[in-house]
Amino acid sequence: MANNSYSGVKNAVVENNHGGDFGCSLKDLRSLMELRGAEGLGKIGESYGDVHGLCARLKTSPVDGLSGQPADIEKRKTVFGENLIPPKKPKTFLQLVWEALQDVTLIILEVAAIVSLGLSFYQPEDADRTNCGRAAGGMEEEGEAEAGWIEGAAILLSVVCVVLVTAFNDWSKEKQFRGLQSRIEQEQKFTVVRGGQVIQIPVAEIVVGDVAQVKYGDLLPTDGVLIQGNDLKIDESSLTGESDLVKKTQAKDLMLLSGTHVMEGSGKMLVTAVGVNSQTGIIFTLLGANDEEEDDEEEKKKKEEKKKQRKNKKQEGAAENRKKAKAQDGAAVEMQPLNSDEGGDAEEKKKTSPPKKEKSVLQGKLTKLAVQIGKAGLVMSAITVLILVALFAVDTFWVQNLPWVKDCTPIYVQFFVKFFIIGVTVLVVAVPEGLPLAVTISLAYSVKKMMKDNNLVRHLDACETMGNATAICSDKTGTLTMNRMTVVQAFLADKHFRKVPEPDKLPPATLDILVLGIGVNCAYTTNIMSPEKEGGLPRQVGNKTECALLGLASDLKRDYQAVRNEIPEEKLYKVYTFNSVRKSMSTVLKNADGSYRMFSKGASEILLKKCCKILTASGEPKVFRPRDRDDMVAKVIEPMASEGLRTICMAYRDFPASEGEPDWDDEADILSRLTCICVVGIEDPVRPEVPDAIRKCQRAGITRISSPTRLPAAPPQRCSRAIRDARDTRCKHRGARGSGMHIAAEQ
Repeated sequence: MANNSYSGVKNAVVENNHGGDFGCSLKDLRSLMELRGAEGLGKIGESYGDVHGLCARLKTSPVDGLSGQPADIEKRKTVFGENLIPPKKPKTFLQLVWEALQDVTLIILEVAAIVSLGLSFYQPEDADRTNCGRAAGGMEEEGEAEAGWIEGAAILLSVVCVVLVTAFNDWSKEKQFRGLQSRIEQEQKFTVVRGGQVIQIPVAEIVVGDVAQVKYGDLLPTDGVLIQGNDLKIDESSLTGESDLVKKTQAKDLMLLSGTHVMEGSGKMLVTAVGVNSQTGIIFTLLGANDEEEDDEEEKKKKEEKKKQRKNKKQEGAAENRKKAKAQDGAAVEMQPLNSDEGGDAEEKKKTSPPKKEKSVLQGKLTKLAVQIGKAGLVMSAITVLILVALFAVDTFWVQNLPWVKDCTPIYVQFFVKFFIIGVTVLVVAVPEGLPLAVTISLAYSVKKMMKDNNLVRHLDACETMGNATAICSDKTGTLTMNRMTVVQAFLADKHFRKVPEPDKLPPATLDILVLGIGVNCAYTTNIMSPEKEGGLPRQVGNKTECALLGLASDLKRDYQAVRNEIPEEKLYKVYTFNSVRKSMSTVLKNADGSYRMFSKGASEILLKKCCKILTASGEPKVFRPRDRDDMVAKVIEPMASEGLRTICMAYRDFPASEGEPDWDDEADILSRLTCICVVGIEDPVRPEVPDAIRKCQRAGITRISSPTRLPAAPPQRCSRAIRDARDTRCKHRGARGSGMHIAAEQ
């Protein structure tokens, strides 16, 4: 869901509780989306009849969606609000300065500098020392005394430099990050149906009444009601905390909530709440409102206290006993809110203040070193003072054999103060005031250098933590590759084609069943669109593997869209969506004679084990024995895999009407005895800049580059900070996806 400025957002919640020309108001839709499961289903049935009745009230079509007219879109934004959530208020420069001052090393330096400055301006009065002995040590030259303030001032100057550099870097990078975040959110798109056309629009442009297509992997940007679903399962843990997937069906639970993830299946939903009116938006609004209410309550309490003070001043002429009684009553009145629920909440809020920022590896080591040096310097300064005092006492009262004279006491005190100043000087010299500045400047230089490589670093310590990385776990598709998949080889009609064959080289029956399987057994949200620029490559929308199969149909001079027009998604009898357990997707069609045909596609090594037949060069099926499968693996699949191709098997199965309707829940039996149509090899070219980038990583000490599913063995607490800092370092290279990259660091 897109973020934007907070101005005008509250008004959308308060004022737009009318329905305009629509059959339901914003308040009605908000109350509807607060219901779950059977309650929501009952509310829809009671108020609107069914989902189609709700669509009619919102003046939209469950099939064609909104018309897309600008006037209609603007009207819906006015009545129901925009799909925008106010961002968190950024920290001010002074807050960043205060955070930078919390460093332990800087605190030690500040204390040492203040003590040194204070003592440098202490000038003892001259006195007659002839009868009080000569100093055993601690006397300094006149020039040194006059320049004593330079030490403390220099330390304070270095502290100021470190704080300003750190705060300014964090402030400027935060500003750049917010601009980048806004740009990324503007580029986030979601698939909706408008005017009967499936299009992708920015998330911020989604309005109430839109018909959105949801599929596996989507993060829902709005609240909605399910219109049609295929084995749809949602992860609602971000809202409820429950890790179990929630199955969404029109018969049991059709409420889809913003901020949740689609883990399995696909479907269509009617958008019913957007922005601050959605469930995620309500949570964000309440969090923001709590902060503002705290500030308002503090201001009110201050005003009340001032009024009470004025009343107490007017009653000063009363008797002392009445004064005491009134003072006690006033104190009781003032203390009352602390004992009330509001006061208890305020105390709890103070106690549950946000935790301090976790230190990076280098910061932790520097803090430990600074404390150790501070302790050692304190011990050495104490030893120095004790030695000077002992030398003075021995020289004056033993060697010179002088008695303690009362008139000499001020002189002795002056000596002791000088000894103390020397001890403080030893402590100040021991503290490395240049170390924080040197580290900060070096990290700032590293950040600047990374900026030239189009890497935006949000915090200085993130740059340092990234330097400890020894393993990169990167998503392959779209990050290391171009994410433009194409079928380049195929085993079809009992022959291995090194390139896509011409249609006249294939049996018509095999070609028909292949195109039909591709058309209905790929998600209907996946499409091949015309290029944006003349002469460019066709645009691939949706799952890239399925786009490759749709491209194969186009290369075979067949139109998959004609198949979908003839068999719309609503007519699909049963869909087994892809998941990590099945590693395949299957779609069931019901024929006019009562029989069924199921098309399947998936990983070739898995699906081939479930095939008992294969289509021959004549288009007729023949028996496919285990020995034949082993030969295909050795002669077709392994050579394709050795060339870096992804192998996908396509198959089908017929269920005769005479056998009755199968038990569709018995997947083990349903996904067996298949007939193999073909095995295709899909290529996803490596980005041209990747080989050089990998060589640079190896030179930088990266010893392992792998996919996120194979993280290097490291304790979770070690990896957590590096992964978080990887998110703080965003790559702005064209086509790179920072969210798919995780870094594990040895700390």
